[in-house]
Amino acid sequence: MAPQNTERRRVLADAAIDVLGRQGVHGLSHRAVDERSGLPAGTASNYFRSRDALLAAAMDRVADLHHAEMEAAAALETAPIGRARLIEMLGLSLLAAADRNRIRYLAVCELSLEATRRPALLETLTAMNEASVRFTCEQHRALGLDTSVEDVRTLILLYGNALFGLLTGPPERITRETALTLAKALVDGVLGPSRSEG
Repeated sequence: MAPQNTERRRVLADAAIDVLGRQGVHGLSHRAVDERSGLPAGTASNYFRSRDALLAAAMDRVADLHHAEMEAAAALETAPIGRARLIEMLGLSLLAAADRNRIRYLAVCELSLEATRRPALLETLTAMNEASVRFTCEQHRALGLDTSVEDVRTLILLYGNALFGLLTGPPERITRETALTLAKALVDGVLGPSRSEG
């Protein structure tokens, strides 16, 4: 049975994300994860017996990190928020994902593409996406927003595509202004334009 050292599993999952984001899915191996983590050879295979298990661990870790960041952002809010604050929160999230967390979200792109070829990984990705929808709905409710489940699904899909464009486009396009413009387009497109705008 594989060891259950939670901290070591986290270190290995973080290393897998880093390898995926920098080298792509073809660069991912147990050996590459061992080297990136600085742990002894064979450690990754002791914790994650197959490559699919390693990919799933990376995906689970990405979800945990994303949810923790969403919770931290929501915790800063002390009152119900309106459309303008939602746009700002989404824009700042896009900016952080494309800039500060670029490697992590390039890894997400790799994992998403790989899931189209690996049924087990697709199951993990689907479950992660459903958990994200539920989590986002809960966050919206906590912030005083009555966004429907379908609107949340659509926002998540459009957010992912906007992020993909930022990640794969020219780096100089990753600016606060661009991120906020994209976020406004997402919110207006899904929820309809603000009444004050006509």
